[in-house]
Order: sequence, then C-alpha cells, then structure tokens
Amino acid sequence: MTGDADLYDLERGTTPLLIDVPHAGTSVPAGIAERMTEAGRAVPDTDWFVDRLYAFARELGAGMMVARHSRFVVDLNRPPDDASLYPGQATTGLVPTTLFDGAPIYRDGQAPDEAEIAARRETYWVPYHAALAAEIDRLVAEHGRAVLWDAHSIRSVVPRLFDGRLPDLNLGTARGASCRAGLREGLSAILEGQESFSAVVDGRFVGGYVTRHYGRPEAGVDAVQMEIAQTAYMDEAAATYDTDRAGRLRPVLDTLLRAALGPAA
Repeated sequence: MTGDADLYDLERGTTPLLIDVPHAGTSVPAGIAERMTEAGRAVPDTDWFVDRLYAFARELGAGMMVARHSRFVVDLNRPPDDASLYPGQATTGLVPTTLFDGAPIYRDGQAPDEAEIAARRETYWVPYHAALAAEIDRLVAEHGRAVLWDAHSIRSVVPRLFDGRLPDLNLGTARGASCRAGLREGLSAILEGQESFSAVVDGRFVGGYVTRHYGRPEAGVDAVQMEIAQTAYMDEAAATYDTDRAGRLRPVLDTLLRAALGPAA
C-alpha cells in the first residue's frame, strides 16, 4: 500500500490493470462540513461501496486507487478548468454546490468562492491526478501498456440527470476514443451476451474526465468507465451493501475485467 494517506489509498497490482475509484470517499474536512446543509453533510451522491464491490479484482492482480474525500470536497472526475463534460445537460462541477437532485449543498452565503475552489483544486485534485498519472506511467514502463478501469455507481433514478431508470451497467469509452476498438467490441459483446443485468455502451454516461484524459490507446493506455446503477449491488433506500446482489454482479464484473486485461490475466 502506498500513497498520501490523507487523500487516497493506492495498492499496486501485478498486472497492467488499475481500478480507479474517485467517488467512494466520504471524508469532508470540518471547516467545510460546518458550512453545509444537513443534506450535504450526508454526502448522498457518494458512489457507495464501489471499492468493496471491486475488492475481488485483487485476485486478478489488479491495482486499486481509492480517493478518501467526498466528491463534495472536489470532484476528481471533472476537468481542472471545470468545463462541462456534457454540454447542454444537467451535471455537477469541479466543486459541486448542488446535490444531484438540485438541492443546495451549502447554507445560504456559505458556498465556496473562486479562490476557495482554486485552493481545493491544488490541495486535493492536483496531488490525486499526479499520483494517478505516475501510476499509469509506471504500468506502461513495466508492462508496455496500462488498462485503467474507472469505477463508479449512481442511484438508478435521478430525474435531474437522466430520464427514467438507468441501465444496470453503463460502459463508457468516450464513444470509442479512450480505448482500442477491439477492447470496446469485446466488452460490448460480454454485456450483450449476459442476461442478468441491463446494459448500455456510451449511453448517458460516456466517461468523465479520467476516462477521456487518460485514455490514449495509441500510447498503450486503454481507459473505460463503468457506471453501475446502485440497485444492482445495494439497497439504495437504506444505503447498505447487499451481499446477495453484489454476489450476482461479481461474475459479470470478473468477466469484464478479465477481458479488459486480456491474455495477461
């Protein structure tokens, strides 16, 4: 285990596969939390238990990088200039000020200003991405390639962000730009071939900053995002992990990760 203990945990694996979990953290510094609404302090938009869901991947030799802080402190899957990843669609920014449902995260007059946003970017975002980039470079140097699996989850119904119910498994490849065509086709075939979970490729979620920025298939770096509807592995209403549901999902994720890793698995 390595990394800045205040910001992230980085466990290096033995293969080119690295699972990045930027949104499972729940830590919020006291000076920020005290300005939040009660709803904001509950950090409801967390990617609950995603690191636990993927814990089995260590058996495949995968490395794992898990952020400790809540996305409400800074969103590690947004660009540093806060440019919208989905122009024209509702989303949240580098330092979110509203929940996914549109409710305020901060009490009146307590939202961060531009100077604070810049400070948070330097304190939390920059070190995380420096470490992520360094680990990807290390994998390429050691294995000749890297496979970055950006792991996420979200409530299955969020009317402000998407219509209706989200498919269980949402694979994003920046519409084919962030990974080799053969990898996209192989993962798509697995999703189409299984019958346990609904799935879509490059639908509402095509990949955030991590996928789009680090995916450089021409340089040996494949990156994909997997956004999972939380009903597939947990009780959304109670925000609790469901071992039975997760157990049914694990074989599908295992097959996908083995395919992403390829012959070296």
